[in-house]
Amino acid sequence: MAGDVWASVLSLIGVALGGGLTALAQRATQRSAERAEERRQVVAKAESRRAEQLQALKDFIASAAEAERAAYRRPEPWGDDEDGWMTQTQSVMTALWTTSGNVMLLCDETLHEPVRVYGHALNQAVWRDIGDTEVNEHLETGKAAFMAAARNSLAPS
Repeated sequence: MAGDVWASVLSLIGVALGGGLTALAQRATQRSAERAEERRQVVAKAESRRAEQLQALKDFIASAAEAERAAYRRPEPWGDDEDGWMTQTQSVMTALWTTSGNVMLLCDETLHEPVRVYGHALNQAVWRDIGDTEVNEHLETGKAAFMAAARNSLAPS
């Protein structure tokens, strides 16, 4: 009878040990799956954020190009709203300042100053606060600084 008791006790210990190991394995698998899901969500959020930043930069570049075109189209001599240029240009400049604000909001702080400087240079070019300097000469430094900062901000870290 003592042998039967030992066999039952050992069998019970085996079942308990097997159940415990199974529970530990399931727990480890669950934790691993949770960590993998968290990593996936972090990557997805980073990709989404980068896409937002890229779109903000594209929108700013498009607005800047439109402002540059407006600077070249400005009628001489300056006077009335000839052919609706001033009306059209006011909406172009509003779009420029809106998109620059989006860049400031969504993108890295290293872009803030280049966006501000380039936007200010565009504003000066459009309203001809640049004296005898050619538009492209006036914009060259600010535009190059902005593009370099934008490229650096989008580079993988």
